[in-house]
Amino acid sequence: MREADLKLTSYDFYSKRHEMELITTIVESLKKILEEDKREKQPLFIKISDAFIMNIARKVVQDKKKTFLIGIAGESASGKTTFVDNTVKACVKDKTEGIYTVIRCDDYFKDTSRELIEAGSYEALFKTGFSFDTPEVVNLDLMKEHLIAIKGGKTIISPKYDFVTCVSSMDGEVKKPAKVILNEGLYVLNEGLRETMDVKVYVFTPLDVLKDRWYRRAATRGKTGIAADLQFSDVNKTAQEYIRPAMKISEVIINGLVEIDYIEVITDKIFRAIKAVC
Repeated sequence: MREADLKLTSYDFYSKRHEMELITTIVESLKKILEEDKREKQPLFIKISDAFIMNIARKVVQDKKKTFLIGIAGESASGKTTFVDNTVKACVKDKTEGIYTVIRCDDYFKDTSRELIEAGSYEALFKTGFSFDTPEVVNLDLMKEHLIAIKGGKTIISPKYDFVTCVSSMDGEVKKPAKVILNEGLYVLNEGLRETMDVKVYVFTPLDVLKDRWYRRAATRGKTGIAADLQFSDVNKTAQEYIRPAMKISEVIINGLVEIDYIEVITDKIFRAIKAVC
């Protein structure tokens, strides 16, 4: 074997060994954080496997330029947005641009303002059998198109949806490519979308808590009384078909009862543990 080949082989050996040392350090750091989390009265993580932690560590070390697309699903009012917003707070402690971008499924609801106007009220609209709680009322094809584009390094403009008037406008918010793309919403882990995700997360919250949260939020969107009752009945029914199955295929299950401040604290620890190595 030539001397140049020997040098190359030696370099490859030490490079691979260094990679494995970095991966091992990340795995050990993350496991330590998760062990601390388990001791909390309300831990953030309900499910996360050792194999998943190892795979994430490998991706972080071996492909530093890789964009991570994280899909975060869960039932209506489960705490998806709260989890994402407080994860973002942990991200922005690092002032470097291009760290994160958030794509929200709620922005992609189709315009149904005409149907609402024709019915005259939400109560009348729901009595016709109309549902806001099936994948058909969300433009999932456009959202998938945007996710693929932004993951590929392109800037996109997400739609803007008004939950009171049901008007959808294509003149929404500019979303730029980033290291981490957080895609949250009811149907982001449904078949046809889940394949685009690098990480699949499900936010689980007990039904009694969901119901209380949902009614309080519905009031801010102009739905009260019979209209709210009709929609919540539909929400609970359709969740069983379209949303809850996503929990079974998720690599990470998050506790939707966790205090807001704690989400920021633990996600900050995770980001710091990875950044310290990479």
